[in-house]
Amino acid sequence: MLTLHSPYWLLLIPVVIPLLVWHYVRQGRRATGRLRYSDVSRLKAVPRGTMARLRHSLLALRLGVISLVLLALARPQAATELYRIYSEGVDIVIALDVSNSMQAIDLDDKERNNRLHVSKAVVRDFISRRKADRIGLVIFGSTAFTQCPMTVDYEILYQLLAEVEIGVIDGQSTAIGNALANAVNRLRNSQAKSRIVILLTDGENNAGEIDPLTAAEIAKTLGIRVYTIGAGSEEMALMPVESLFGRQYRRVRAPIDEKTLKEMARITGARYYRGRNRAELERIFEEIDSLERTKVETSAARRYQELFRYAAIPALALLLLELLLAQTRFRMLP
Repeated sequence: MLTLHSPYWLLLIPVVIPLLVWHYVRQGRRATGRLRYSDVSRLKAVPRGTMARLRHSLLALRLGVISLVLLALARPQAATELYRIYSEGVDIVIALDVSNSMQAIDLDDKERNNRLHVSKAVVRDFISRRKADRIGLVIFGSTAFTQCPMTVDYEILYQLLAEVEIGVIDGQSTAIGNALANAVNRLRNSQAKSRIVILLTDGENNAGEIDPLTAAEIAKTLGIRVYTIGAGSEEMALMPVESLFGRQYRRVRAPIDEKTLKEMARITGARYYRGRNRAELERIFEEIDSLERTKVETSAARRYQELFRYAAIPALALLLLELLLAQTRFRMLP
């Protein structure tokens, strides 16, 4: 951004330039020759040369010098704004169920996308709304492991989220307790002012060595809030089944252990949500997003770079050129 430190010098340009032109014209009209000739009619008939047509160029150079000097006195500057960002970030771990029951189709009947596909899309939208938070991803079925450590490189997180599919780990059962313990372990050494886990599942804990409520108590001790989400409708859901005739769909019921999920959230001072369709899941993540906002403060300072030399150096060059021409090609004889 270009600024002028003393712009009032430029107000002299529309005053000084017309005065110099007026003085030059007036002086030219009052000038008289030192030598007298009886008849100059033949000299007037001689065509003027290039130098004669350029005799006013000295005035143009002088005007250019004065304009550039006044511009240099105005002190043009390049201003660069420097921002300092202070943030109180939120460290977030998303624990996502990838057990076989997440193949059920009931969250998005129009597009016939399964629960995992819809959940991944909603999670991606949630991540895109965060700005300065570290976010990690834990996936779980019969076991749990970290798909992505906490990071602010959301592009990497998006890529690893896209790679999550049914079958990447054993999905015959669901280890909710292990999943929460894994997520809590990722947040254990975090120095963030706020630390949360968002655990999304469509089933009940039937695997793993750690009880979900025990994991919730550990989270409470460490000051970690656990938002739990039960994903799935309360009706029968279409589930793909492989048969001799290829893939077929049958209606099955996959119960969600809401009692345990509610208790996990209560213990840690968070909330339990039930997402019966895609719209409800989106509203749930929007609410969590509004509850767990990052506090970001910015302060700005300006750094100035002086640019007067870009006017002063050309002014000096034009002045030297004027003096040179005045003593050579445009020298006036008495």
